[in-house]
Amino acid sequence: MRGFERMGKHTAILCLFGFIYSNSFAQQKSGYILSLNRQNHWVDSVYKKLNRKQRIAQLFFVRAHTNLGQAYEDSVGLVIKDEQIGGLVFFQGGPVRQVELTNKYQKLAKVPLLITMDGEWGVGMRLDSTISYPYQMTLGAIQDNSLIYKMGQFIAYDFKRLGMQMNLAPDMDVNNNPNNPVINYRSFGDNKYNVAQKGIAYIKGMQDAGLLTTAKHFPGHGDTNTDSHLDLPLLPFTRQRLDSLEEYPFRQAIKAGISGIMIAHMDIPALDSTKNLPSTLSRPIVTGILKDSLGFKGLVVSDAMEMKAVVKYFPDGEADVRAFLAGNDIIELSENSDRAIKEIRKAVRKNEISKKEFESRVKKVLTAKYWAGLNHYHETLPEHLTEDLNRESAKALVQQLCDAAVTLVKGDAPAIQLNPIAKTAIVSIGVAQPTVFQQELSKWYLNSDVFVVGKGTPADDLLELLGKLRQYDQVFVSINDTRPRPLSKLDYSNGVKLFISEVAAHPHSVVCVFANPYTIADLPGLEKSGALIACYQMTDELQRSSVKVITRFINPKGKLPVNVNIFFPYDAGVVGLK
Repeated sequence: MRGFERMGKHTAILCLFGFIYSNSFAQQKSGYILSLNRQNHWVDSVYKKLNRKQRIAQLFFVRAHTNLGQAYEDSVGLVIKDEQIGGLVFFQGGPVRQVELTNKYQKLAKVPLLITMDGEWGVGMRLDSTISYPYQMTLGAIQDNSLIYKMGQFIAYDFKRLGMQMNLAPDMDVNNNPNNPVINYRSFGDNKYNVAQKGIAYIKGMQDAGLLTTAKHFPGHGDTNTDSHLDLPLLPFTRQRLDSLEEYPFRQAIKAGISGIMIAHMDIPALDSTKNLPSTLSRPIVTGILKDSLGFKGLVVSDAMEMKAVVKYFPDGEADVRAFLAGNDIIELSENSDRAIKEIRKAVRKNEISKKEFESRVKKVLTAKYWAGLNHYHETLPEHLTEDLNRESAKALVQQLCDAAVTLVKGDAPAIQLNPIAKTAIVSIGVAQPTVFQQELSKWYLNSDVFVVGKGTPADDLLELLGKLRQYDQVFVSINDTRPRPLSKLDYSNGVKLFISEVAAHPHSVVCVFANPYTIADLPGLEKSGALIACYQMTDELQRSSVKVITRFINPKGKLPVNVNIFFPYDAGVVGLK
């Protein structure tokens, strides 16, 4: 320990944590899937100590929050104490509160809880005061998959630093429906090969750093018009189409050794003709296709069992029993876990599942706990937590990912850089105040004026501004989506959309779209701009990246991860300007 004496206290803790973390994982020697083939004395011992009800409870993961008050937190504690469930899925809250609550909850569990979260873009997807990495649609534009692998490692660190062992990510749906209301920007794009490659890079980064992962939503939620949180989507495609397209990324992830796959709630007649039966509850899909045909040996996780797609047609706990009998290893977010455990206990007693399969599935969950190090559980330290999660290296990686994603879909070097001393207008649209894009660009174009256009600016004001802009030699435009869910169509008035078309037609215009790339198709006239840059989402980092490209500080490297329209197809992107 003498080496630590020369360091600050916090640095020493971080180094010690990193040593334990890496050494512990090194001892595991292989991936989770391979570990299932070995005799495990800890797993066998724990299994023998549990009665049938407690074994069933190991398959249930319930919802946890740190932003819903003491009564809610206490109610989850009672469920853990009384039912001895297998794990928790954390949602909104704060990092320090979550660590403190996790430590409290783990003390109530006889078998350590497996703690998980939906962290598609990192823990910032759920927690305040933490870093968010780019959306998967943004990552889909990146050509260097080693950056995504590195992101996976960083996210694994964050999860483990928070006392979590599993990420319910990545999303490996092929988003081939631009109007998909629930996947969309959460997907790497509409090309199955790109989705598979990006997803596997992300998976390997996390798993190599000791985190369990979950690809979702099998067999593919990318071509639906219905949000399964609200109703049951219908997937009316042939078996051949599903095999060749939707299932492709999942097959590749299985070959790469992914530890978990989440099942979607969808009605898929080509795979199971039972009317209104969600795929989560279908044994032909969960066991017949995923486990038997595709040979997946890892954790099969249900999508949230509280969603309308399930409970609409299978209320009062029936869905939980069907999900269990279908072959799900983890039943996530049951409406009533106590009721579900009792009903499943009846099904086991009636031999509706073989003893061998039942034991195998419970041990699969226990093996995941062992693989994640929970056989030697220790409390998570809350000291310096926010500082650790917001470390400078992580912020630098976010900027690096954004720099690699920005995509020049139209233009060349002269078209984007323009004249640094000419009279310049810098216009930001869809916002109420000047943007980072405007602030950064103004530093380079000193003879410039800044204009802001709201989502519903009146027609008379737009006409007046158009008149002013004609007096400028050149114009830079940023189109911004400030919504938390950046879908395929902007929530701008028709007048503002027409204004964009007029400004894009300026003889010297550069347009940057800080929005879902599909929105480009909803803005006719953008193809007339001198240069068009796809920036995917509205973040400070991406705004800085776009300015770096415009000022030639960096070369554009990204390519479109989706087909936008005939002007801007998949893989469009001018790379390496001279």
